[in-house]
Amino acid sequence: MRPSVRPEEPTAHTLGVRAVAAVAAVVTVAAGLAVRAGADGAFAKYAGSALYTVLLCTLVALCAPRARPAAVASTALGLSWAVEFAQLTGVPAQWSAHSTAARLVFGSTFNAPDLFWYAVGAAVGWAVHAGGRRRAASAAGRAPGAAVPR
Repeated sequence: MRPSVRPEEPTAHTLGVRAVAAVAAVVTVAAGLAVRAGADGAFAKYAGSALYTVLLCTLVALCAPRARPAAVASTALGLSWAVEFAQLTGVPAQWSAHSTAARLVFGSTFNAPDLFWYAVGAAVGWAVHAGGRRRAASAAGRAPGAAVPR
């Protein structure tokens, strides 16, 4: 018989990470809408691609607040690339034809340069997350590389 596994109680750290991630997600969506409203052409398209992955970074951090910045960024990048490569199948295009939400989440057409801009977004997400962890560690009096208490 397997012992029952109880979910860990949320700590101040995990609640704080989730709060910051939720605010960052809202700010990222606002930035994406601002770019879309105020710019056009290649800048708007590729800024949107990078922000898509930044948003995924915030959502991964929200779901897994103890994850290290590299794991958060690589998961978001992998998801972004998976969505882009799925566009080669035509399925996202079919979904996008019927739903604005599907078009925003899955896109419709494969565009190879997006793969690079997703990596840029993941790098930005990693840098912000890593910087935030360093600041939190310094504020708590721990060495920057020290483990965060659970």
